Amino acid sequence: MKKIQVLFHDAGGGHRNAAVALQTIISQQDRGWQVELVQFQELTDRLDVLRKLTGIRIQEQYNTLLRNGWTLGATQLLRVLQATIWIFHRPLVSLLVDYFRKNDGDLLVSVIPHFNREIAEAWELAHPGRPFATLITDIADFPPHFWIEAIENQHVICGSEKAVEQARAIGKDEAHIFQTSGMMLRPDFYVPDNVDPVALRRELGLRPDVTTGMLLFGGFGSKAMLEIGEKLDAAKLPLQLIVVCGRNEKLAEAFRSRQWNLGVHVLGFTKEVHRLMRASDFLIGKPGPGSVAEAMMRKLPVILECNAWTLPQERYNTEWVREKGVGIVLRNFGEIVGAVRQMLKPGVLEEFRRNVERLENRAIFEVPEIFGRLLGEGAASEADRTQSTVDRTASS
Repeated sequence: MKKIQVLFHDAGGGHRNAAVALQTIISQQDRGWQVELVQFQELTDRLDVLRKLTGIRIQEQYNTLLRNGWTLGATQLLRVLQATIWIFHRPLVSLLVDYFRKNDGDLLVSVIPHFNREIAEAWELAHPGRPFATLITDIADFPPHFWIEAIENQHVICGSEKAVEQARAIGKDEAHIFQTSGMMLRPDFYVPDNVDPVALRRELGLRPDVTTGMLLFGGFGSKAMLEIGEKLDAAKLPLQLIVVCGRNEKLAEAFRSRQWNLGVHVLGFTKEVHRLMRASDFLIGKPGPGSVAEAMMRKLPVILECNAWTLPQERYNTEWVREKGVGIVLRNFGEIVGAVRQMLKPGVLEEFRRNVERLENRAIFEVPEIFGRLLGEGAASEADRTQSTVDRTASS
């Protein structure tokens, strides 16, 4: 049985989600591969400089920044982090070589940024000639030294033409570049869903005949969500909201304790986002690649913002939304009332939806086929594997 190791961390939710999605889909397809998920932060804890100084892991500091909206100057912080990684390059490579030699594998996959130089060098030293691939969980790279490295043994799996162009620009040849039709999503987003949106709105205590927006800012929420809700409430628009606060319990309590004029259904962390999107007409949120991809899969136009506070690796996502004509991008959410008014104008929401419907993301079925090629196995019929996977997921 061939073994695939997937390196992930918990700085933001998208990296773990991609790793779990890979493990799930490969298990459902009965390929005979063992998929081992490796938490990179735990593996490298003893070299975590920020943890030694502050007592807090890098990933926890990152998530604290997201929860509080302390993202101004993130580009400078990112470059400091990258410089620190380079300073610790040799001990980090040594640590990883030791781990890879003790934990054998046939294919190594990274779904994390920043550390791919160190990972690639260590993997080659431990297992010369065995394939290493970086699955980019952003729509595009944020060079230099974010996802794509100018190193020979790194294959890159790109979810957009922009990322492919970036890989070519850094010197990757076609044999080391693979393009998918979008971002990795959980298999349950692909299960045929015949849930009646009207019935689902009633189940949530919402009106069945009122336009419904989903307010979603990732797995840790954001205090900006409450400000957005208050502005929309004061405007008395013909609107209701599904508010997903993630693991931010303080935010969820703030929403629940307030009296709202518009209909509001508040949730904390949930694995039912794909289902709740069926009750929604559009999404308001930060331009995270996961949230945008999930919205596209559920045929929801989006309202996003892009400014100096936007994480640098997520700014291209807003360009992509404009290019595809699938939503509205604001300078800041102080303009949210005007954006929602525009979305509610006759024909506007429908036009955005038509553009969304032109997109087809099949990355979750495409990536295992790429792994098969890297492992030297023949490609099976994607249609056969897709149907088998959908049937299995629907019956589970």
